[in-house]
Amino acid sequence: MKENHTLKIAILSLGFNLAYGIYNGIIGFSSHSWWLITLCAYYIILGVTRFGVLIFNEKNKNQVASDRFIMRFTGCLLIFLSIILAGTAYLAFESERGIKYNEILMITIAVYSFTKITLAIINLIKARKNDSSPIKTLRYISFADALVSIFALQRSMLVSFGAMPVNEIQILNICTGTAVYIGVFILGIILIRGKQNGKIKYSKS
Repeated sequence: MKENHTLKIAILSLGFNLAYGIYNGIIGFSSHSWWLITLCAYYIILGVTRFGVLIFNEKNKNQVASDRFIMRFTGCLLIFLSIILAGTAYLAFESERGIKYNEILMITIAVYSFTKITLAIINLIKARKNDSSPIKTLRYISFADALVSIFALQRSMLVSFGAMPVNEIQILNICTGTAVYIGVFILGIILIRGKQNGKIKYSKS
């Protein structure tokens, strides 16, 4: 039952990731923003990876080997994405401050982003007590997804609501962005190392 519940959540998350990613992609292409285009790819890749973790684990009979492969592959992916995002963000700092949205849309994005990071933190804490490697991997993916969403939200909010000088906006974005990318990078390292708090357990429906 727990696996079916997790699968339903993963499918729902995939739908939101695809929708939000495509939304960023449309705005990115229309405004020629490499930052939003990269965000589009980031959300879609993480969404598909989250879904793939469950599907791969279900179909692979050698679950121990499957878990190790999934964790290391996902870890490498997070490290790669953190480097790409950091490079793209650096280029964006040089040419764009962020996309300005109207108040209603900005509030909607803020609610979505804060809900995402809150749920990701709660699930990450719960995952520390769970010995299932696939569930831990899914929680790490969700947390990496939420971290970048919060950073993207900050970039837009500073432009949409604030009257902060451009140089101060850039400094704040650099500081927050650096913390986020280091966080995603560390999540990747943890998954590659594959440390577990005990034996691997699997739920039976």
